[in-house]
Amino acid sequence: MTPRKGKGFAKDVAAARQHAGMELLRPHAAGIDVHSRQHYVAVPAADVPAAWINPDPNLPAGVRIFGTNTGDLEALAAWLIDCGVKTVALESTGVYGEVLLVILEQHGLEVVLVNPQQTATAPGRPKSDVLDCQWIQRLHSYGLLRASFRPSAEIRELRNYQRHREMLTRYAASHIHHMQKALEQMNVKLTEVVSEITGQTGMNIIKAIVRGQRDAYKLAKYRHARCKASEAEIASALLGTWSEAALFDLEQALKAYEFYQRQLQECGERIKTCLQQFADRSEGKPLPKPVRRLGGKKNRGVFDNARQMLYQLAGVDVTLIEGIDETTALVLLCELGYDLSKFPTERHFTSWLGLSPNHRGSAGKIKSRRVRPGANRAARALRVAAQGCHHAKHALGAFYRRIAARCGGPKAVVATARKIAERFWRLLTKGTAYVRQGMDEYEKNYHVKLTRRLAQRAGELGYKLVPLTLEPEPEPQP
Repeated sequence: MTPRKGKGFAKDVAAARQHAGMELLRPHAAGIDVHSRQHYVAVPAADVPAAWINPDPNLPAGVRIFGTNTGDLEALAAWLIDCGVKTVALESTGVYGEVLLVILEQHGLEVVLVNPQQTATAPGRPKSDVLDCQWIQRLHSYGLLRASFRPSAEIRELRNYQRHREMLTRYAASHIHHMQKALEQMNVKLTEVVSEITGQTGMNIIKAIVRGQRDAYKLAKYRHARCKASEAEIASALLGTWSEAALFDLEQALKAYEFYQRQLQECGERIKTCLQQFADRSEGKPLPKPVRRLGGKKNRGVFDNARQMLYQLAGVDVTLIEGIDETTALVLLCELGYDLSKFPTERHFTSWLGLSPNHRGSAGKIKSRRVRPGANRAARALRVAAQGCHHAKHALGAFYRRIAARCGGPKAVVATARKIAERFWRLLTKGTAYVRQGMDEYEKNYHVKLTRRLAQRAGELGYKLVPLTLEPEPEPQP
C-alpha cells in the first residue's frame, strides 16, 4: 500500500479539526519517532515557517528527518522552537531517546515519553516511519497519549549505577558456575560439603588448589570453625583427579570472579557517594530499630551503613516492610525514587508495576485475568521479596501460604508482591509509622472475616449460621 503524501495528510488533519467530537487540546504539538541512526519529526503543517524549505522534497509538509549526533539533536530542538512547538511526544523504549529527551527539556520544551503500545493499536493504518511520526503528533495534539513514569534526574543517575551493579552481579554469578563446573570435572565435591563455594571455607580451598596444593588433608585445614562438615568429610570430598584443563578453567574463573568482585566494590562506593549528595529527608529523626531477620548478613547491603543512608533518602525506613531488606530497598528506591505522587492511588501503582489482574472480557464474561507481561525491575524485586515470605512467621507469610494452597505458588508470588507494593506506596506517600502485623493477628482477622461471609451467605440461602458448642463429656461411672 503506497503511503499518502503531504496533501492527503493535510486534508486529514483539517477534517479532524472540524470534527465535532474531537477537541484539539495541544495545537502546537510535535511527534518524534526515535531510531538509532535518525529521528523522524512531525509538526503541524500550519506551524512551519513560510520561508523554510524542506531538504527532502518527498516528505510531507511538517515532517523532517534529523540525524542522531549531538549537533543534529541541537538542530532538531532549534527547529521545533522556530515552529512554535510547545510540547513533544517522544516514542522510545530503549536508550536511543534518552539524550534527545534531555536536550529537548534543556530548551524548555515539554516532553512526554510515550510507550509504543499506545500508538500501535490502530488497525488498517499504513506502517512507515514517516506515517508513524505523523500519527504520534496527531494523537498527542488530541491528548490521547499518556506520559510514562520518569523519576527525577538525580534518581535516574543513581538508577544507572544500580543497574550497572546488577549487571556485574550477573557476570560474577556466571563465573561461580564456571568454578563449580571445573571442580566437578575433577570430581572435587566441594559443593557437597560447603553451602556456598564463595564463602570463606570454599574460597580458601579454591585459592589453595590454584596455587598448586593437591593434598586433600591439607586443603581441609582451611575449614572455618563454623562449617558444618568436619575436616574428614571435606578431605574425603577433595580427592580429585586434577585434570590440567579443568585446573586452567578453575584458575581463569577464579580470576574473573575476583575481578568482578572488585568492580562491585567500586560500584558500591560510587552508589554510596551518590546517596550522600541527596538531602536528608528524615528531618533528624532517629533510625527505627531494625527488624530481626533469619539468616546471616551476607548480601544484606551494598555497603556499610546502607540502611541509614536509604532512610535519609526516603525519609522513612522501608526495610520495616515484610520481605524488604537493604538490597531490595536500594533497588526500589533507585528505580522509583522517593516521590510516588504521580501515582494517585496504590491501585495505579500496582497496575503500573504489572502486579494487578489484567481483566479482559466481553459480553459480561471475563476471558482472562493474567497480569500484564513486562520487564519492570521494581516488580521483579518485589516478586523476589515475595518469594522470601514462603516460610516467614508474619502476616504476609500467612497470606502467601493461604493463596499458594488455593491457587498455587506463581499466583501467590504475584499476590504477595502486590501486598508489599501497596505497603511501599503507602509508607512513602503517607509517611506514617509502619506497624507490622503478626501471623496470629492475621489469622484471627481472617477467621472473623470468613465467619462473617459464611453467615451472610447462609442468610441469603434462608439459613442461620450458629456456632457449634461442644457439650462436656460425661464422667465415667464408677
